[in-house]
Amino acid sequence: MHWHAYQWVDAGAGRGDEAVRRTLPPERVTSVLSPVRAGVRRAGPGSGMAATFGEVWLAVVWLAGAYGKIREELPLPGVLLEERLEAALDLLPRGVDVRWGEWLHDGRFVTIGVACRPNRHVPHPCPMRRPAR
Repeated sequence: MHWHAYQWVDAGAGRGDEAVRRTLPPERVTSVLSPVRAGVRRAGPGSGMAATFGEVWLAVVWLAGAYGKIREELPLPGVLLEERLEAALDLLPRGVDVRWGEWLHDGRFVTIGVACRPNRHVPHPCPMRRPAR
């Protein structure tokens, strides 16, 4: 098992565009918005993929660091980081994606997440693997 880290920051206005964000297979996702379903990810430019990890603890450290970078921009305190990290340590090794979405002071929306491969909920292939020729 391995994990891909993702982060998107958008203006927030396109969050309601469900047709763009929902149910497309990963190879057809073209929007710069984060997909509605956490397992729908792709590799390449604009994918939002920040890193790949072979050890779950490294993915959780990445989550903590990414959240730390935006913490001061959050208008209200939300779920404690310690609780978020505890949940991530439980879910990620079981093939369940972790995704945190937060509104920022200026109306932007940030999504921070880690997708599992293989994934317990979606059958999509790993975006880093290419089909054999």
